[in-house]
Amino acid sequence: MDLSPVTEALAVKSFDKIADICDNLMLQVASEGISFHDDWPYAIHLLGYFYVDDCDSARFLWKTIPTSVKESKPEVVAAWRIGQRLWTRDYAGVYEAIRGYDWSPEAKDMVAAFSDVYTKRMFQLLLSAYSTIAIRVLALFLGMTEDDATTYVVENGWTVDTASQMVTVKKQAVKREQKVDSSKLQRLTEYVFHLEH
Repeated sequence: MDLSPVTEALAVKSFDKIADICDNLMLQVASEGISFHDDWPYAIHLLGYFYVDDCDSARFLWKTIPTSVKESKPEVVAAWRIGQRLWTRDYAGVYEAIRGYDWSPEAKDMVAAFSDVYTKRMFQLLLSAYSTIAIRVLALFLGMTEDDATTYVVENGWTVDTASQMVTVKKQAVKREQKVDSSKLQRLTEYVFHLEH
């Protein structure tokens, strides 16, 4: 079984393509009738789904993993622990699951990249959901210490009130593009032409 496309994608840090590459390889190998379950990089495959925020596919993949693989490969179980936290929206638990396992060299960079992407997603969630937030809660959402979380959001323009231990969210200006479809423009042109003649 040739897993070189997966290792190449990992080497060049194309983590957003890992899930699709794994899916295609799995279909190819399964269609050829090759037994692949013992050698399949399930942990990488699961992490690939988490990286692109596809928990549904990760959940279905988990259900297809043989029990023998789940029992013999602790990294697969550790990857699924992240998925369980994502599924239940246990934001702080995601970071605990990431830090709670000593990842293999193949998975370490991908887990670190996922952690960064996840922190950015959480930041965007906080940005859209809150106007003020307690530093303690902010740190849980971002998976950081209170000092690191405060520094992170201050760098993004948020303001901190140390007396109340609250952070004021700086909302980004919403850019609205006015889109005019060609049919409306055509009707307007005809109307103006009619008025002039």
